[in-house]
Amino acid sequence: MVSTEVENKHLVALSSASKLRHYVALLKPRLSFLVTFSAAFGYLLALNGDVNWLTLIALSVGGFLISGASVIINQVIEKDLDKKMSRTFMRPLPSANVSTSEAIYFGFFVGMLGLTLLMVFTNFLTAFLALTSVFLYGFIYTPLKRVGPIAVIVGAIPGALPPLLGWVAATGQLGFEAFVVFTIQFVWQFPHFWAIAWVMDDDYKKAGFRLLPSKAGRSFNSALQIMLGALFLVPVGLIPYQLGITGFTSMVVATVAAILFWLPTVKLMYVQDRKTALQIMFASFIYLPVIQIAFLLDKL
Repeated sequence: MVSTEVENKHLVALSSASKLRHYVALLKPRLSFLVTFSAAFGYLLALNGDVNWLTLIALSVGGFLISGASVIINQVIEKDLDKKMSRTFMRPLPSANVSTSEAIYFGFFVGMLGLTLLMVFTNFLTAFLALTSVFLYGFIYTPLKRVGPIAVIVGAIPGALPPLLGWVAATGQLGFEAFVVFTIQFVWQFPHFWAIAWVMDDDYKKAGFRLLPSKAGRSFNSALQIMLGALFLVPVGLIPYQLGITGFTSMVVATVAAILFWLPTVKLMYVQDRKTALQIMFASFIYLPVIQIAFLLDKL
């Protein structure tokens, strides 16, 4: 009898731990952490005085939760489509490890908690922009993924908002400099998204997603637009230095990083293969934190 009770308690504990892992998976922690990092970057870059650690922590946690709420909305809407793709069929919703109602309640809870943190410890404008980001990503970008490449343009807006949120959290206003850090991340979204779309194109077709810039799909035209998107990062990366936001060293780092990011996109126009697109995708993951860290170190 005692052995049975112990086994039952053990099974309950395992079940609870498993459920918790599925709830955490709903938040897409790696993606939400990148959002947190970019928001913290924008906050620190905007500062002219000492760091308000309470504000920075609230911004980071709030940003993480807001990002989590956005991707939960995305997963609820796409749960039946996720079942069709090998990359996503084991996510918490299509695998039925979390019910739709549970995901909705959880998403609402983390979203409201994130907004509350931003409202109380940063300012109203930061919270409003965060709410706008949730709306654009969850309810506009998500359904547009089956319409065409316009989804990438819409999705690039909430994708580029985190550093702007950080800047507004630090300054309380939308200045020209805030739009500069937004623009860099906005331009970066296009080669980043399109490289992922190239790599995942076969899987995306199963769900009816059309994210590559050309109707021809994996083609020279799509590769050309990926190349042009990456090329734009070279002049855009110079703007912070020209405005006196950052120094010469980080300008050099941003330029070199942009060129290194751009080179495989040139190759993609000729070879048009998945391997090169994968290289571009990984380069995009490296490029953004490298230049953001360089900008911050240059300001010290």
